[in-house]
Amino acid sequence: MAKFLKQDQEEVKNMPIFQYATENTKRKRRVYMWGNAMLGALGKANFILPVVHKQPLESMVYPWKHPFGNFHKVKDIACGYGFTVFVATNEENNFTLFGTGLNGDGQIGYHSKRKNIPLTTLAEPVPITLPLLNSGTKAIKVGCGRAHSVVVTDKEGVFSLGNNSYGQCGVPDQIDEKARKFFIAHKIEGIEEEISEVVCGQDHTLILTISGKVYSCGWSADGQTGLGHYNNQYKPCLVKGDIEGEKIIQLSCAGDCVLAVSDEGDVFGWGNSEYGQLNSVTNQQQINIPRRLTLGLGKISYVAAGGTMCAAIDESGKVYVWGFGILGQGPNVSSSKVPILLPEPLFGLNEFNLDAKVVKVVAGLSHFAALTNK
Repeated sequence: MAKFLKQDQEEVKNMPIFQYATENTKRKRRVYMWGNAMLGALGKANFILPVVHKQPLESMVYPWKHPFGNFHKVKDIACGYGFTVFVATNEENNFTLFGTGLNGDGQIGYHSKRKNIPLTTLAEPVPITLPLLNSGTKAIKVGCGRAHSVVVTDKEGVFSLGNNSYGQCGVPDQIDEKARKFFIAHKIEGIEEEISEVVCGQDHTLILTISGKVYSCGWSADGQTGLGHYNNQYKPCLVKGDIEGEKIIQLSCAGDCVLAVSDEGDVFGWGNSEYGQLNSVTNQQQINIPRRLTLGLGKISYVAAGGTMCAAIDESGKVYVWGFGILGQGPNVSSSKVPILLPEPLFGLNEFNLDAKVVKVVAGLSHFAALTNK
């Protein structure tokens, strides 16, 4: 009869445990960052303050997993010019808003080592304080422009901080030059409805309510506020035009051109059209009031407006692009005044993935990124 050696129970306890992912394994949220690293926007001190005999990192050319995501539940992220803001929670404190990077205009709050001398650059994420009445109020959404940030909370409305030279923070203009920069967040007044989204262009702000109304403020030189004029707008005002009476469900703006989608799948646009972004309704370079675009693509589910180019996803998940720049049609196509279809295999559609489709597309000033259902 065979004899079996008994395993030592202490040895069993110390054995390594291997866990394998299955279809039912819940994905954990991670934060990956890449791009310009010179000003601290990537939130890693060693990138800009390296150890001895190393040069500062100019850029991260591949996605780098940030340890911030290991200790925080990140719910939203927005990037401005040289800075990043996170909406996140952790078990150690009640902070729900964090920022890193360039802070010359107070876009990530007041942080100081010496009295009355705010830090203008932060190398790693730090908490951003909001003037809340209730300690239980949490940040839930954030948008960032060139040098300002706008934060949506769950109970106390919207707050803004950073550069307010054109009214993009939604605070009435004051003679005092210090009022052009807000290192301390201010509450944006005048919007009584619950807010579902905030979108920032370079120097203007768009606020979307739960009922589908749009409010705007800030720089209007290209008509990007959609308020029917080209003057700076220091107080949020209801946007009308062709979106009046419509329920807007999504907004996009990375520069000075704005696209909006209604619950009926219609697309509206206003602002800059120097590169044909709004060519379907005008040959002018600017529109200062929303117009319904005649794209000829059927119902649209999502849009993206970059600095010079636009993209739209139809209800079947196809992606169309137009405008000027790197449109995704190869090196020989840099402009189009009408929407052109991007090849579906670029986004994973093939004989092994017949149901692959794009569900979301976002734009920076000169680039697109797409998310598929896979």
